[in-house]
Amino acid sequence: GSEADPSPLARAASDAGCIIALPHVIDRLSAMRFLAWQGDSALVAGPFGLSQPAPDAPECQPDIILTPLVGFDRTGARLGQGAGHYDRAFLSCPGAWRIGIAFACQEVASLPTDSWDVPLHAVATDQQWITI
Repeated sequence: GSEADPSPLARAASDAGCIIALPHVIDRLSAMRFLAWQGDSALVAGPFGLSQPAPDAPECQPDIILTPLVGFDRTGARLGQGAGHYDRAFLSCPGAWRIGIAFACQEVASLPTDSWDVPLHAVATDQQWITI
């Protein structure tokens, strides 16, 4: 259940003038979209207990995708919640930098990967920045 909180990174990016986009999920099979979000804009309830931008918010093509993790290794392999939303998002945004957000204790020596798994470029933990 618990994931590392990416909001401090989002606040820092917003303070630096970046446009923030949050994931918008419809269901388990549909592609995840990234919709613009202002820090003071209300979020709406989404599936799986998510809070997300309203569906009519402008869609964005991200330069950086912060990805919550269940586990990761130093090859860039990651374990998520299992729906494949982020792997599909990575494929639809091939130029985006893929950064995992995790607690250091979620690092493992090695994770098995499948052909559809897209590796991370880096991981930010509560203890360090890891470039893959």
